[in-house]
Amino acid sequence: MNILDQIIADKIKEVAERKSLFPVKLLEQSVYFGGKPLSMKQYIQRDDKSGIIAEIKRKSPSKGAINPHVDIEKTSIGYMQAGASGLSVLTDTKYFGGKNEDLKKVRNFNYCPILRKDFVVDEYQIIESKSIGADTVLLIAAALSPDQLKSYGALAHSLGMEVLLEIHNQEELEKSLNENVDLLGVNNRDLKTFKTDVAVSKNLASAIPSDFVKVSESGISKPETIADLKEYGFEGFLIGENFMKSGRPGKSAEKFIEELNALTNKKVKI
Repeated sequence: MNILDQIIADKIKEVAERKSLFPVKLLEQSVYFGGKPLSMKQYIQRDDKSGIIAEIKRKSPSKGAINPHVDIEKTSIGYMQAGASGLSVLTDTKYFGGKNEDLKKVRNFNYCPILRKDFVVDEYQIIESKSIGADTVLLIAAALSPDQLKSYGALAHSLGMEVLLEIHNQEELEKSLNENVDLLGVNNRDLKTFKTDVAVSKNLASAIPSDFVKVSESGISKPETIADLKEYGFEGFLIGENFMKSGRPGKSAEKFIEELNALTNKKVKI
């Protein structure tokens, strides 16, 4: 069993338990449930933003502890002040050290699109994402069937949220695309082996239809990499570890974005 298979097996058990503790009727009573989600797609394409989706991640299976004691409030605000287009929050506890409360806290302190980063295996999690304040949900092609991707995406849309579909290879791209996808994320990290190579995004770029906002995920540690990926049509860039390994992730993002602006002759308004 590879790492992804193990994560999915554990997630199925976890979700079954949460469904019994927090039924859908209860989720729908959340103060966040009636809110109007913000568009990650629009924020990524704004001229006054960097295109970067800055992520809050305490640890990962491949890297171990990254920033276990991160200040959620300070970091999320710092990211947005630095010029990020949106935020990504890991809510998986066992493998990434996150929790739903992290996203709620980020929602309370920021008016921006927030991606809930987790391993969705049940439509319950789509409803749960809305109930904790998420604007965008992640659906991973390697973890779901084409029918699940389509139906979960439709449910997310019915709740006003956007869908970031994550793929890693040509096969996943071809079988997974559907009308309920808003952003197409290419994960440069193979979730089965955790090997990372930014060339994965470049190799798949031309095969992604222009209808979707292209997002490159994982392995981005230099502004030059983003400048290069822009040449391949990528507009969004999900960065977590590179910022989180710093004691002050917000400041790390600010420095990174300043260097990116200098490279691309772009002025990001704060």
